[in-house]
Amino acid sequence: MEKDVNQLAKLAKDKHNENKKFFDKLKKKPPKNLDYIMQDLHENEFRRTDCLNCANCCKTTGPLFTTADIERIAKHLRLKPQQFIDQYLRVDEDKDYVLQNVPCTFLDADNYCLIYEVRPKACREYPHTDRKKFQQISNLTLKNVAICPAAYNIVEEMKKKISL
Repeated sequence: MEKDVNQLAKLAKDKHNENKKFFDKLKKKPPKNLDYIMQDLHENEFRRTDCLNCANCCKTTGPLFTTADIERIAKHLRLKPQQFIDQYLRVDEDKDYVLQNVPCTFLDADNYCLIYEVRPKACREYPHTDRKKFQQISNLTLKNVAICPAAYNIVEEMKKKISL
């Protein structure tokens, strides 16, 4: 079921305590096949979900940019890495490079990414629901369920599939 992005933050907030308890238990005793379960849940959800219909992640948050991301994107834009940094990025409180502004500068009116083929690693992997050792990123996932309808759906399915 596709969640209305406007309702997603409230839905996620309503489920936050339940999700936090679930993830706390998951961290303590993850199933041996968790990576396989998450891969299946992720693939099933993204057969139904078209990110171009939403792009809420690009509209409300920004990715971290690694040195490799900066070099790759700068080259694509025919800029020097420092020019790219000066034009598009800032250093956040954790000393990471992030976008100066959201929504993302590279998001067009039809929710297409103008640098899709060279986008940051964080964008390529978002919402990180198919990551290995998934239980280690529970705090990130708790944030993402409020941003990404697919992440919300995956966590809801996960709670049904994994009994802790």
